[in-house]
Formats: sequence, structure tokens, C-alpha cells
Amino acid sequence: MRFIPKLLSAAFAAGLSVTSLSATSAAATPATDSPLHFTAAHGTFAAYVPGSHAVTYRPDLVPVGAKAHVSALSAGRVGTTTVLVISGLLPQHEYGAHAHVNSCGATGDAAGGHFQYVPDPVKPSVDPAYANPRNEIWLDFSTNRSGIGHATSVVDWTFDGRRAKSVVIHETHTHTNPGHAGTAGGRLACLDVDF
Repeated sequence: MRFIPKLLSAAFAAGLSVTSLSATSAAATPATDSPLHFTAAHGTFAAYVPGSHAVTYRPDLVPVGAKAHVSALSAGRVGTTTVLVISGLLPQHEYGAHAHVNSCGATGDAAGGHFQYVPDPVKPSVDPAYANPRNEIWLDFSTNRSGIGHATSVVDWTFDGRRAKSVVIHETHTHTNPGHAGTAGGRLACLDVDF
């Protein structure tokens, strides 16, 4: 679907904030297609106050004033494509990022665990059979000299009744080895995203 990058670019250019758009193709059949669902969120990170949608927990690594944009497009035949663009971070630094099950809160723990399409029965999930970039939305990135980073996740599934509610920025790229799979250090910041 070549229109996905153009659609996401247009959303960023339009300055969309927390927004959702759903549409169903006239040719869609329940067995092969789910409705088209587009969502975009952006925020400027600040210290937590009640009602915050973009929170930094470690201003030394995600400074107050850093900005993040997340867009996600889901459709039955193509799965879910999620794009993260972030600026104002430390230059030439590696960060991890994942979709999480809860909205942002006063601490990084409020966002709960990673959203998993097939949930791991064991918590916390560190089994690579569940904690992997095919079953979760991983958005690890490295910043350039200007502190700008971006990442794209493509998975072959769409959200059903359960949905992720935020993207959490972590202090390292995500580990993949057994017993540590899915871990990426401390939770540095959180952006609410209505997946």
C-alpha cells in the first residue's frame, strides 16, 4: 500500500494531535479485511501533572521540551504500520521504544507492560517467543547529531478489542536474549497514543 507513507506524512504536516480515523472499504469482507484505522498523536514532553499526555520521567535523557509524533495505520490485509518521529533528545544516543497497554501516568510504571498481540501467560514477559518485534510494536531508534530520531514498526496483525494506549521511550535498545527479551532499561518518557 504505497499511500501509507504519504498518509502519515500528510498527517504530520497537518499537525494532527491525538486523533483517530476509521473507514471500512466497500469491498471488505469480514474474513479478509478489518476496517482501516488511522491514529496520530503528538506531544511536547514535560513533568507530570494530572491530565498530561506527554511526560518525561528522566529530563536528563528526554529533556523538557522534546517533541514526539506517533502515527499508526491498521488494515486487515497489511497489518499495522507505526511511525515514531522524535526531536530534542540527546545527540547520537540509542533509545528503545514500545507500545504499552495503559496510558501515561505519574510514573513510567503506570503505562503497564508492552502490548502483545498474543499475550505471554508469564509476567513480566521476557520470553523471546512473546517479547519480540513480531508480537509487539518495537520502535527502537538512534538520534542524529541534532537529537532527532525516527523508527518504523510493521506487524502483520491489527488491534482487536484490546488496544495499546501509549508509547514509552526507554534508555537502551531492546534486548532479545532469553530472560531479558523485550527489556530496554528504565522508562524515560511516555506519550499517550489512541491505537
